[in-house]
Amino acid sequence: MKDGTESTISRADVIDMLLTAVVVVDASMQVAYMNPAAESLFGTSAPRAIGHSADALLYDDGTNVFGVLSETFESGLTLTRRAAEFRTRQGQEVTADLTISLDPIMECLVIELQPISRLVRINRDDRARSSFKTTRELIRGLAHEVKNPLGGLRGAAQLLERELDSAEQREYTQIIIHEADRLSELVDRLLGPNKEPRTGPYNIHRILEHVIRLVEAESPGEVAFERDYDPSLPELSGDEDQIIQALLNMVRNAAQSLIEHAGTRNPTITLRTRVVRTFTISGVKHRMVAQIDIIDNGPGIDESMIDEIFYPMITTRAGGTGLGLAITQSVIGQHGGVIECESHPGHTCFSVFLPLETAEAAADQENNGTENA
Repeated sequence: MKDGTESTISRADVIDMLLTAVVVVDASMQVAYMNPAAESLFGTSAPRAIGHSADALLYDDGTNVFGVLSETFESGLTLTRRAAEFRTRQGQEVTADLTISLDPIMECLVIELQPISRLVRINRDDRARSSFKTTRELIRGLAHEVKNPLGGLRGAAQLLERELDSAEQREYTQIIIHEADRLSELVDRLLGPNKEPRTGPYNIHRILEHVIRLVEAESPGEVAFERDYDPSLPELSGDEDQIIQALLNMVRNAAQSLIEHAGTRNPTITLRTRVVRTFTISGVKHRMVAQIDIIDNGPGIDESMIDEIFYPMITTRAGGTGLGLAITQSVIGQHGGVIECESHPGHTCFSVFLPLETAEAAADQENNGTENA
């Protein structure tokens, strides 16, 4: 409200802007309302959830945090649970502070959930970005020190080769040249993409189908693919070739992990897309982002490795270079996005979050929202 004029912002508008997930349940324990943060938390849209039981939002594993709704409705007492743990219907594990209260006028229950995991994720992402920048600068300095001598070594080997008459001796100079080229290429790969993304519209589902075809061609019939696409997802903007390479690295890693682990029954990779509302990346709150999940039912990643797998030369696979995920993180970061990973035996999920608007537009929207509040 400004200069005493009446505000046109409704209660629903304010609730929709909250980062706290809010679900309203009626007397029949059916969902009557969800704000965008709740849609993001439970991985479903309000139109799909409204009219259905609140229990349908949760994975049926016997730990139903909504089992006290009827009791709370009858008693009218507010219930608060700290660090409540549950799984959504989509299989995502969530830890959140939970408050259930009765609105006697509307005769409904208001469920508020503040995900602790979201705050932990934001802090972890900030630390990871800071560490990645430091590591990248270190690698850039090291690359400069390595590539200059390699260039001189290669040039000297070429000059020496011209002076040699023996084919056997020229074979040794070829080995020197070949190894110098290989090391130079390795350094380039450590640095990741060396150019800014070429911005243009692309369809993420077309890219995913292309990636599936490439991986299937490399290992035909060894891994099954399942699709769970959200058809409402609009086109994204970015460098299509770089996004293909980033997603290909993750899908290829998942396929190789499944193939190498002979104990996995029915090795399957699921590709899932969703629109997520109200999501923070690098301190910028985006109204909507695209979420691309690459899920496999393989052996999982050791918990101690989760925070390290995106660093160069770190790998969990025998024979792996440890460069694929480092390059992938660099590409996604250049596109204003972020990657998350959760894993336990039988389930590994890499989630890519890409803004549906530019960081500048998101910052402008956030500033305008602050001014109008």
